[in-house]
Amino acid sequence: MELRDIEIFLTLAEELHFGRAAERLHVSVARVSQAIKKQERAIGAELFARNSHSVRLTRLGEQLRDDLRQLHQGLTQTLERARLAARGKTGTLRVSLFPLNVQELRRYWETFRARHPQWELRLRMSVFQDPFAQLRNGEADILVTWLPIEEPDLTVGPLLFAEPRALAVADDHALTRWSSVSLEAVSDFQHVAIDPAPGYWTDHYVPELTPKGRSIDRTATFCNLEDIFIQTVLGETVTLFPVHMTRYFPRPDIAYLPVKDMDALPYGPVWLSAAENDMIRAFARVVRDLGPLPG
Repeated sequence: MELRDIEIFLTLAEELHFGRAAERLHVSVARVSQAIKKQERAIGAELFARNSHSVRLTRLGEQLRDDLRQLHQGLTQTLERARLAARGKTGTLRVSLFPLNVQELRRYWETFRARHPQWELRLRMSVFQDPFAQLRNGEADILVTWLPIEEPDLTVGPLLFAEPRALAVADDHALTRWSSVSLEAVSDFQHVAIDPAPGYWTDHYVPELTPKGRSIDRTATFCNLEDIFIQTVLGETVTLFPVHMTRYFPRPDIAYLPVKDMDALPYGPVWLSAAENDMIRAFARVVRDLGPLPG
């Protein structure tokens, strides 16, 4: 099995969706499908059980995933060390982000690179599903996410920024007759959920209840931002965002309404405590030295 085919298999095993796997790998869905069929022919059994509604690993697929994951990680790390050495670098700090205001956080990236030219800094956008898995399986060193984080194996670093909230709705939605909204008012509409994810963490982004105790419907589950926008435009959901989304994703078919009765949403770096190293500590020091973004 070639390295690229291993990557395709492991990505599909994580996403369990051919379209999302193809998107992450920057290949066509047909390429993913062909690679999996090739692997199944070589092994002589199905690795995935799929139908028109779902994709899941077979028992053999689960075994292969578990066996290949560590092997693939070791091989890619070896190749990465060789590439870094060729450029005079000694390590790479991989930062995965939930917020999309990468440009506004530029001072942290530039300061880290200026202070530590021996290290490479690599940024990527985070996945919605199982958000802390990327820290636990070694795919990322730091996750920039909203707080609080109450995972016993994770360490929370200093505050990067905190932002008010905005509600994204279709541009012809009934709520657009108001210049701002309250959490009480938007409880009548379906909201986006993140699954699987710890309940307390999701609650801080989209509360389970309004301040007066009304239930908030959080049954719309999506795995990428574009799907969230599509369902919002169609009026199927309303979506709470940090306010920087209004700057980075203005759209003619979306209206953003300030939410007046929610606290600012804090963001900060989080990492696996057992994996803490000099690069992680150096990045945390940069954030502490520069302080959070102005409110």
